[in-house]
Amino acid sequence: MATELPAEEQELELIWWRQRPVWIMLALGFSAGVPLLLIFSSLSLWLREAGVSKAEVTYFSWAALGYSFKFIWAPLVDKLPIPLLSKWFGRRRSWLLLAQLAVAGAIALMALTDPQQHLQMMAIAAVLLGFSAATQDIVIDAFRIESANPRLQALLSSTYIAGYRIGMIAAGAGALYLAQGFGSTSEVYSYLAWQKTYLCMAGLMGVGLLTTLLISEPAEKGASPYPYHANEYVKFFSAFVASVSVFVLVLVNWPSLGEGPLVHFLAESAGFLAALVVAFLVFRVSVRIGLVNRQLLDESYVQPIVEFIQRYQKLALWILLLIGSYRVSDIVMGVIANVFYQDMGYSKDQIASVTKVFGVLMTIAGSFVGGFMTLRFGVVRVLMIGAILVAATNLLFMWLAYQEVSVMALTVVIAADNLSAGIAVAAFVAWLSSLTNVSFTATQYAVFSSLMTLFPKVLGGYSGTLVELMGYGPFFLFSALIGLPVVVLIWQVQRKLGE
Repeated sequence: MATELPAEEQELELIWWRQRPVWIMLALGFSAGVPLLLIFSSLSLWLREAGVSKAEVTYFSWAALGYSFKFIWAPLVDKLPIPLLSKWFGRRRSWLLLAQLAVAGAIALMALTDPQQHLQMMAIAAVLLGFSAATQDIVIDAFRIESANPRLQALLSSTYIAGYRIGMIAAGAGALYLAQGFGSTSEVYSYLAWQKTYLCMAGLMGVGLLTTLLISEPAEKGASPYPYHANEYVKFFSAFVASVSVFVLVLVNWPSLGEGPLVHFLAESAGFLAALVVAFLVFRVSVRIGLVNRQLLDESYVQPIVEFIQRYQKLALWILLLIGSYRVSDIVMGVIANVFYQDMGYSKDQIASVTKVFGVLMTIAGSFVGGFMTLRFGVVRVLMIGAILVAATNLLFMWLAYQEVSVMALTVVIAADNLSAGIAVAAFVAWLSSLTNVSFTATQYAVFSSLMTLFPKVLGGYSGTLVELMGYGPFFLFSALIGLPVVVLIWQVQRKLGE
């Protein structure tokens, strides 16, 4: 006999759509979903129409790295009040309002910048958008947890994801429809068309702003997860910013040696490694001179990693390698995808309809399929299936590169690719969650989720350079082949874990 739910929970199931937090999270999810594709995906087509080289276009994908490091400044968002705003709106709403205004402002700055004339300013605006959008995500996560009964959390998460996907469609497909409608094409570039498009996208942030102004400040629940004084987190963040600034300065001023594509690529790679080393040394100096609190660094970032290594011992290295490389095939290919479609001859309307609307729906379907497969076959097996599928579908893009323009062919490839990606990501997120220790859940998951996109995004920034070096067909073969070590890593981890 089935167990009956309490009357209160039965009422909740019947009238969930009357729960105010559900609609709040739908609107905030939409607000969070708008910026992501404007940072790079839609921007890549704008840049290409403006005559920017493929290599420079894909460098812009690094502007989204803010999402990979948002756990660094999350303590500041949690502990620091904003003068006047926090007094008027409360801790969460003040940060949410500031982040949304910053997002809208960054999008507007991009709209007012013609990349043909001011490419560096466009890069700065894109980085600002990435930073402010990641900050918005931090606040929304905290707001969701604090604003509703625990029984609603699963429903709120689902609603947030639904809103996020709608926002992605608006910024991905919507921006391309508008730019095409306003008169910019791959043959005839119109800055005015893209300016109007991005100003419309900035206007979409009004949904989030209006929501923030209308909602109530959530009641604080328990102590902050960040035990140190706000000044200690400010100093830590300052050291992080100093390291990143030095990294950018070294990378930007690294000399370009030789003229051939291969020599140029090797020189850029050497510059990246040199910038990384210098940035690390700057941070080490910050720790040594006392700018960074050693105990804060140890408790917040070192101990969770040490605990993970001690728990898995020799297997820890294999697991970390798998986390850092699992999505490399998918992301490296995805960075250049929009430019590829345009170079093949597809219009922005076709790209929007097939890859942004239909593609998102297929990703959602893949997520559900991946969830059911995980329950049926286990996480690690589906992790393996997902890795094989993602690498294999990249070969379909190689096939597409040698075909005439065909919406049907593009639709088939997108269906297979996005369905595979949905399956892979669903299994991967479930696996990441299983790796965390309850004592360090938040930090370990934050570090793992950052690590899973860091290397792929960094390598993805060189996708344009690789395409200029070898062409689209060989590049897609390369993007599939770099997925093979991932399969070996999964097999090794599966064998060691005995699963």
